Amino acid sequence: MLRTHLTVLETSASRYPLSPVFKLPRSDSQSSHGQDWYSITYRQFYMDVELFARHWSRTLAESKVALGSVVGLWIGGYTYNDVLNIYGMSRAGFVPQLFSLRLPSAEVIFELLHKANAKALVYESDFAPVLRECPVPAYLARSIEDIDIDVTGYPLPELRPAQPEDIAFFFHTSGSSGGSPKLVPCSHRWLDATVMKSNHTCLPQNPERQDVTVWMGSMCHIGQTFSALGFYSPFGFLKLTLIIFFLKVLIGSLQHGSCVIQPTQISFSSEELVAMVIRCGLNRLNQFAAFLCNHLRASRLDPKLLSLLTSFDEVLYSGMPLAREEEEWALCNGIKLRNLFGSTEAGATLLSVGGTEGNATLLQPIPGTAYSFMPIGGEADAAAAATHQSTARMLEFVILAESGDCPHSSLRAADGHFHTGDLFQEVAPGQYVSRGRDDDWIKSENSLRCDTKSIEDHTRMMCGSLIGECIVVGSGRPSPVLFVEPNTDMDVEKLKKEIIRKTRQFHSRRYLHERISATNRIVIVPPKTLPRTLTKGNIRRKAVEEAYKSLLDEIYAS
Repeated sequence: MLRTHLTVLETSASRYPLSPVFKLPRSDSQSSHGQDWYSITYRQFYMDVELFARHWSRTLAESKVALGSVVGLWIGGYTYNDVLNIYGMSRAGFVPQLFSLRLPSAEVIFELLHKANAKALVYESDFAPVLRECPVPAYLARSIEDIDIDVTGYPLPELRPAQPEDIAFFFHTSGSSGGSPKLVPCSHRWLDATVMKSNHTCLPQNPERQDVTVWMGSMCHIGQTFSALGFYSPFGFLKLTLIIFFLKVLIGSLQHGSCVIQPTQISFSSEELVAMVIRCGLNRLNQFAAFLCNHLRASRLDPKLLSLLTSFDEVLYSGMPLAREEEEWALCNGIKLRNLFGSTEAGATLLSVGGTEGNATLLQPIPGTAYSFMPIGGEADAAAAATHQSTARMLEFVILAESGDCPHSSLRAADGHFHTGDLFQEVAPGQYVSRGRDDDWIKSENSLRCDTKSIEDHTRMMCGSLIGECIVVGSGRPSPVLFVEPNTDMDVEKLKKEIIRKTRQFHSRRYLHERISATNRIVIVPPKTLPRTLTKGNIRRKAVEEAYKSLLDEIYAS
């Protein structure tokens, strides 16, 4: 029988009924460092999921929405109520299609509902004004405080074994291409593999003690979902985009009877980190690299914080690499770093060796998977590489069709495999270091992807008479910045406003982390001054980031 998030919950609720699964912040807390927390047990969580499932089962039946239909959920994914709506919808017999609040365009939501053939939408109250023309029945997301307890006697459908290719969830890519994110269908075969992977990545180091970790991102991204299945943390990381927390925390934590803390915000302060250790017993830290850096920098000046970080069983980061300086400093000071590598489509795939030894940062495939690292450049280069082995050759990371976590067939290449576009070098047998991507995407501060080429192409198209060249930067930043070499003598501020005006409609359809909608996100430089390649004369994105780092720091600090 294929394992799912629901079977994991049912098993864990039976095995760990009185253990806390969540630590939720008290809204009325008066503590100096943000929070006090209260516990939700596994048994209570299971009962709450059943309650929400009965509510949605009755509500959708009254609207003649057939069992097995796709139902969109346009919610934050950061709270216990969000988890209950998502799990409850699955338990009621429907297929959740999860939308991020970072995609605020109702028009795009409607298009994606149509592509997934969704029959209903559940939404947060803030979106009510823009849903008047919603093409499917729309319902306000419920909370544990206002749900109708009269549904307790309403029958639920039997949990039947799923077929491998049946769809369990619809996620979406965290960056929008061509004006809209792409559907990421997740089959039950893929979900079963995710349960297996999260069991490995979330394995407690001390089986005699309950692991306690922290919410990483949104449940509407695959990343948080993964964590929850292994660690069980419904309060969202993602993403890996984003995308590694629903699957690592919710699926991973649950399997091991672990507990997940919901912080006051995903980018929580070092003071709150200390509070979570003292009040909740946090022993395993999961964070996006950009947010983890804040604690690492603070610990250089705070010996007590450094001591706390070194005491953790594991400090796991994801989404994008740590800066080399930060990584080396952490390892030299005994912080047990671990890097979890993944993508929107596949969830978590590679896990670093971990610890504090020299090979701690090297990535390895998660056991039980079937991956290949293929030399780039085609068969001729592959044959040459086989004859002349070199640790310097570049390899593309490919998820093979036979791997249980190989993404849906609609996302695979013509050869039947999933080509991630991620490049690596093999520095030891079976151990790899990342060498970036072969495309034109960057990752934002919270690891969501931004299609820079699409922004650049549209800017050239709409502003061709005004600009000579442009490039988008902002890796590891909250939002992108557009650098422009002008083709006009127009006043700088007037030129910026004109670019904003001409591209406003384009950016209105994009995720918030992809938008350039204010003049302070545009930098005008003299023509032909941006760093370029020697051969083709292309502007070098990374070199621009480095050359203008101080200016970018000022822009994002303002």
